[in-house]
Amino acid sequence: MLEEKFVIQNKTGLHARPASLFVKKASSFKSSVKLIKDDNEIDAKSMLSVLTLGAGQGSTIKIVTDGEDEQDAMNELIKLLQDVED
Repeated sequence: MLEEKFVIQNKTGLHARPASLFVKKASSFKSSVKLIKDDNEIDAKSMLSVLTLGAGQGSTIKIVTDGEDEQDAMNELIKLLQDVED
């Protein structure tokens, strides 16, 4: 299991298009992918769950990957979050 903290930088946060891209990427891996914000832990492969997390600009989230391709999943998801624009 891998854990990595990330601060959301884009203006809209993890909503609408960025959330859709994140869920699509997370779903492409065999590993489980969770997002944690404050005390809320959600399945990052669920669009509704990601949207209800309320991760706006400046929010700190923790990404947790667990499974056979956990390192690849973590690397790709961090890269996606760093590259995503509004």
